[in-house]
Amino acid sequence: MKPPESALESLLEGTHADPFSLLGTHPGPKGTLVRAIVPGAEEVEAFSLDGERLGALTKVDDRFLFEAFLPIPSQPIRYRCTARGHDWLVTDPYSFGPVLGPLDDLLIAEGTHYRLYDKLGAHLIEHEGAQGVHFAVWAPNARLVSVVGDFNDWDPRRHVMRRRVDNGIWEIFIPDIADYRAYKYRIVGDDGSVQPLKADPFAFRAEIRPDTASVTSVPAKLDWGDAAHREHWASVDARKVPVSIYEVHAGSWKRDRWNWFLDWDALADELIPYVVEMGFTHIEFLPISEHPYDPSWGYQTTGLYAPSARFGEPAGFARFVDGAHRAGIGIILDWVPAHFPTDQHGLVRFDGTALYEHEDPRLGFHPDWNTLIYNFGRREVQSFLVNNALFWAERYHVDGLRVDAVASMLYRDYSRKAGEWIPNQEGGRENWEAVEFLRQTNRALYGQHPGFMTIAEESTAWPGVTQPAYEGDGKGRETALGFGFKWNMGFMHDTLRYMARDSVHRRYHHEDLTFGLMYAFSENYVLALSHDEVVHGKGSLINKMSGDEWQKFANLRAYYAFMWGYPGKKLLFMGQEFAQLREWSEDRALDWDLLSVPAHEGMRNLVKDLNRVYRTRPALHAGDCDPQGFEWLVVDDKSNSVLAWLRKAPGEKPVAVIANMTPSMHAGYDVPLPLDGRWNEILNSDSIHYGGTGKGNLGRVEALDGRATVTLPPLATIMLEYAG
Repeated sequence: MKPPESALESLLEGTHADPFSLLGTHPGPKGTLVRAIVPGAEEVEAFSLDGERLGALTKVDDRFLFEAFLPIPSQPIRYRCTARGHDWLVTDPYSFGPVLGPLDDLLIAEGTHYRLYDKLGAHLIEHEGAQGVHFAVWAPNARLVSVVGDFNDWDPRRHVMRRRVDNGIWEIFIPDIADYRAYKYRIVGDDGSVQPLKADPFAFRAEIRPDTASVTSVPAKLDWGDAAHREHWASVDARKVPVSIYEVHAGSWKRDRWNWFLDWDALADELIPYVVEMGFTHIEFLPISEHPYDPSWGYQTTGLYAPSARFGEPAGFARFVDGAHRAGIGIILDWVPAHFPTDQHGLVRFDGTALYEHEDPRLGFHPDWNTLIYNFGRREVQSFLVNNALFWAERYHVDGLRVDAVASMLYRDYSRKAGEWIPNQEGGRENWEAVEFLRQTNRALYGQHPGFMTIAEESTAWPGVTQPAYEGDGKGRETALGFGFKWNMGFMHDTLRYMARDSVHRRYHHEDLTFGLMYAFSENYVLALSHDEVVHGKGSLINKMSGDEWQKFANLRAYYAFMWGYPGKKLLFMGQEFAQLREWSEDRALDWDLLSVPAHEGMRNLVKDLNRVYRTRPALHAGDCDPQGFEWLVVDDKSNSVLAWLRKAPGEKPVAVIANMTPSMHAGYDVPLPLDGRWNEILNSDSIHYGGTGKGNLGRVEALDGRATVTLPPLATIMLEYAG
């Protein structure tokens, strides 16, 4: 039966919303109707996929429309096309059935599909006997969606997709293409407006900026050799083991001789051995997902599922993770579900409507970053983000996610003035939809990936950030977020403010160092000296310290030892381990030449030894999140700016941490120590090996009747371990 003329016209113009109803194979009383648009062909013959000739088609329109009734069952068809003495083969995408099935529809509708990344996006598969790529994209309000790419001359008429009415997903299987093919989606909104070409939200690979197309890619699956690493972390409580994190911006840790980014294999060759040497347990990368703008450092991502092309192929990142795991190093990624940029090829008004974001800017626009806020109350948006978290754990074996800007998600009035935000149903400022999203994400990650850890960058006093996010009563008012850890922003602010003060004034600000212990165990904390402290005019850590050059280095050494002895996991941004002098810039490598200067190499030696002592002494890490693992020894000696405390763990040797925050050496200082006998000096930040004066206790002190007389070097922190 011939379709109406208007339907044929829209088909040939590429504006028909359901080309599968007209093209491909359609059984009927006269046989199976075979209809195809084959641009450039003069003659067309149909064949089965295994090469059996089925019959010739007739050209019925000069715009290369061919059709015929053939005595065959409905099946995938391959055409041999002829024009001006040349032959070529074309496999008809419209002769294939759908790839997604009813179970996918059900789980997607429920918001419980936790393998969406196996279904949406571009997947190299075999389907009904043919090799090709299955494309699927969610665009529920679109009138028409086409895949365009280098395989169809970016012609939107060639591969209009099939719409799945129940869930708004559009799909098509395109045979005979494979990986490394650039593509985007051309979307016509419900009002007929044509959107800017859109990158695939689920793309596994993207072109390198400034190009923005998605790229078909084989999933990053290799012969992993990290079973022992993953089993170890699944078997321990991360709160009770050493966690010392080296925070890295992959684009500026080092550069090649042309000032270009190192690829993942080059980074693996240099960064992994360096981190092992330094004694860190984890590398945390600033966001590595695809992003168009280098100065965003990855925090404005347009490709949540694609490792950035700046560093090579996605499989290279998988090799990096595998290599790190084989060396005993965990990998944590910065993850950004709080917002996304307004680049036109991205998620903004994806199908012509506010699909991923809110329509009202009072709900959906971030004034600080000029970005858009995800609509966490939309089930499909939640699924997109939860699946992304699971994707990194599943496909790339990453060990954890540090979730950026959590506070901005929790509060509707974040960084907004009165009248610029909309209260929740109770009239409050809490964003309960975002709360439930974070809870759902943590439940999914911890439930499916034992040993995984999530870390919140949350700068307020939201209750229960690191409390388990058990299933609630369904009313969406549970506050426990379910993170494993939270950055301790208060510790960082208070202690850096203290270290910036001249030592003669520190006696008046003693509480900057003691106040943190009032809440140190209210959450599971990571003490973070992150990239945020060394950018935007803040200078480097060494230049935050007070005093002359010698005092700056001594202060920073004392501060690091203070921090490593303080309860909480540790994080240090790259370059600060050797006292980088310049403020960090994403546009250049770190100043590695500083390691030729003794003071800088001494700082690196200190951090290396701090990590070693921290890892090998359970008293210094087993109680990081347990108030029973901490005891004050000297808390109120403001006049001398001295603090001392005990770190302890059941059945382990206790360690006393003593800090002198003045440039005066205190010889014969009386310190209470709970156990009589010898205490070995296991670390002294004033050691000559670190660039200090070499003052100390000759390796040991003796405690008698609960007291010991110790020498406290100037601007230094020492650690004493009980030896008996």
